[in-house]
Amino acid sequence: MFPDPLRQQLHDAGFIAVLVVEDPSAAVPLARALLEGGVQAIELTLRTPVAIDALRRIRAELPQLIAGVGTILTPAQVGEAREAGASFGVAPGLNPRVIAEANRIGLPFAPGVCTPTDLELAVEQGCRLMKFFPAGPIGGLPYLRSIAAPLAHLGIRFIPLGGVDAENMPGYLREPAVAAVGGSWVTPQRLIGDNDWAAITALARRASVIVDQTRGNSDRAVASADRSAGEDR
Repeated sequence: MFPDPLRQQLHDAGFIAVLVVEDPSAAVPLARALLEGGVQAIELTLRTPVAIDALRRIRAELPQLIAGVGTILTPAQVGEAREAGASFGVAPGLNPRVIAEANRIGLPFAPGVCTPTDLELAVEQGCRLMKFFPAGPIGGLPYLRSIAAPLAHLGIRFIPLGGVDAENMPGYLREPAVAAVGGSWVTPQRLIGDNDWAAITALARRASVIVDQTRGNSDRAVASADRSAGEDR
């Protein structure tokens, strides 16, 4: 489902910013603000009617960004995401028809899982990278460890979302079964509505520093911290 190079890219990115875009004209400035803060991957959710248009704009202007699509609920949306240039797709739950369509057209896809049964069904359909959702309400890192342990020998990796923030990110990122984490805390709707791209860049940089410090990217961590200090002066 996920080619090894893309899995590695997401692991290296460490953090996936979750975006809800109401105005397509804000899509590129928002994505650019995240990229300037060191965030290399996004999940653009299909919660608004302009989401696909926003994805096309981002892909055209910022092709270096790993731009995935979230909240894929139907097979038709799989095709729309792929046609618009999505790097990957994710869903809040596990829909076999959606997984089958993603396999058919070649869109890397991570279904949402939160129970051992979900995990078994996903594994049966060839999935090895999964969205752990909702991470916080379902039990957080201790719960993830519990359900992941019986299948650890299969090389399953997870992207926890839902309740992941700057405080608990390090714990998730240290877990061997976690490929990356996702969150919307770097893209609050208030800041997007105000076009406050500098504030979003600052939040993105905070997330990037956490990733670099937690996973040992010391040179990048120092560079990011220096940039942040320079902006504060």
